[in-house]
Amino acid sequence: MNPVVCELCPRECEIPEGGAGDCRVRVNLGGKLRATTYGRPSAIHIDPMEKKPLYHFFPGSKVFSVATAGCNLHCLNCQNWQLSQRGGESMEQLYRADPSELVQLALDQSCESIAYTYSDPVVFYEYVHDTCKIAREAGIRNVFITAGYINTPPLRHLCQFLDATNTDLKAFDDRFYRETNGGTLRPVLDALVTFREEGVWVEVTNLLIPTLNDDLSMIRRMAKWIGRELGTGTPLHFSRFHPQYRMRNLPPTPGDTLDRARREALDAGLSHVYVGNVPGHEGNSTYCPVDGQLLISRVGYRITEFNLGNDGRCPHCGEPIPGIWQ
Repeated sequence: MNPVVCELCPRECEIPEGGAGDCRVRVNLGGKLRATTYGRPSAIHIDPMEKKPLYHFFPGSKVFSVATAGCNLHCLNCQNWQLSQRGGESMEQLYRADPSELVQLALDQSCESIAYTYSDPVVFYEYVHDTCKIAREAGIRNVFITAGYINTPPLRHLCQFLDATNTDLKAFDDRFYRETNGGTLRPVLDALVTFREEGVWVEVTNLLIPTLNDDLSMIRRMAKWIGRELGTGTPLHFSRFHPQYRMRNLPPTPGDTLDRARREALDAGLSHVYVGNVPGHEGNSTYCPVDGQLLISRVGYRITEFNLGNDGRCPHCGEPIPGIWQ
């Protein structure tokens, strides 16, 4: 029997009968491509929206978070490797829930959004797609937390059901992607532009790994690209690296590295640049880019002060703050 070519992501795996793609969860069964994790989530949690992180999308709200096993990248520093670097058949299945059951669970928990997250929802695309459609009909928002390693046609189709994304831009360097993540840069940049074109609210996270992707000139190029292609109001989150998985030889990201990166991105023209994984850092909070007034104060994932007007404008100078606030 002929192999099946998976056209979901840039790998375009040619999968023999009974075999799986690089992601471990998309298999060729009888000449048809199947996702073995459909209806079989391996993680379900209720999170604050700030954990995604999404800071300009319904801040302070609860989000119903779901994931299955599998990923189409192989990041040496993966924080969810027990989930992402395994196939569906090797995971202990704690849950079984079809798309309509997932939506009902979110409603039961009074969550107004569902996040497809933790591993990478690209590889459980059909499960995401079907859940998104039912969630949209039920008035629930859909949030896509991803590394963005996906081909444009399936992403563009999915975007009609998505409301927001935080996309992990791992470095503004193709060599880094090849050596550290097992992928390439261009498809991720294309995905970010596609999200913008399709009207999905976009935030970007960049995990700063000491000596590997913390070069300030690269950070400036990345920030300028974000400002030019996605808009200067696009929130950029610099996240602190902690040694884990196959990258335990490096130290945590120094605080001054995060500070310099934030300043570089602000100087490059971005209006809202954040620092993550450092609770209490001033970069947790949202400020007006015109008058510097504190608009949203955060300590970690917790909002401690909210001064933004109901119309999404700074109450002091009237500056509109990009985001979806209500």
